[in-house]
Amino acid sequence: GTLMVGTSTLLQGFIRRCTPEQFKTLDFVVTGAEKLAPRVRLAFKDRFGVEPLEGYGTTECAPGVAVNIPDRVSPGFCYLGTRHGTIGRLLPSQSAKVTDPDTGKELPMGEAGLLHIKGPNIMQGYLNQPEKTSEVLVDGWYATGDIASLSEDGFITITDRLSRFSKIAGEMVPHNKIEEVMHSLLELTEQALVVASVPDEKKGERLVVLHVLENGQLEELQRKLGDSELPNLWIPRANAFYKIDEIPVLATGKMDIKAAKEMASSLAGGDA
Repeated sequence: GTLMVGTSTLLQGFIRRCTPEQFKTLDFVVTGAEKLAPRVRLAFKDRFGVEPLEGYGTTECAPGVAVNIPDRVSPGFCYLGTRHGTIGRLLPSQSAKVTDPDTGKELPMGEAGLLHIKGPNIMQGYLNQPEKTSEVLVDGWYATGDIASLSEDGFITITDRLSRFSKIAGEMVPHNKIEEVMHSLLELTEQALVVASVPDEKKGERLVVLHVLENGQLEELQRKLGDSELPNLWIPRANAFYKIDEIPVLATGKMDIKAAKEMASSLAGGDA
């Protein structure tokens, strides 16, 4: 095989279990279904010599929306096909816009909001579910449920799923960003923790961290968080960390966000 498509979570398993010899024929690796963590991208490149490229799609978009492609370089000419941290540019015949999740107003370039896609690949609707269809399809625009920003040269940056934000004291707090910083503080390649949230009477929501860390790692992480780049509002309380047997994963290799949220609610729902 020369082309492999998978998830960031699956790549972590390959890094741990596979040898460079097993992947020697690969020319391209494309990830989707979840954000490609820089730590995973770099670790995969170091081990196998191929740097994964991130793409994006949804079932409702049949399913491809955007993808990074290799840069093209020739004498006197360079085409930028990849910008790490983005999902690349739109596939042909599609349009994208970003709106304020609360007001529906279209936002300017560079500002993050709810991503909408329009094109001939968009579904007609959910079978026999007109109300659900009308929630996500308006004038041909499909509301993806992802928070993203658009650059002037066409690259799309996905911040996170709208469902993976917490509204704490009126501020939108992204779970994925917190997870990335915490993994970086411990120099971990494989996913060892997941951020979720539960209701909070005072601030609306509060953060919960499910993890598979050893005691020493957890102490190190909590010690380093205060000096990290995270705002104080984004730092989970010391008593908000719960050890679990394993990070929940779907059969597709994608992290099971629903299961994580249910576990967080079960473990922390009654805390003050």
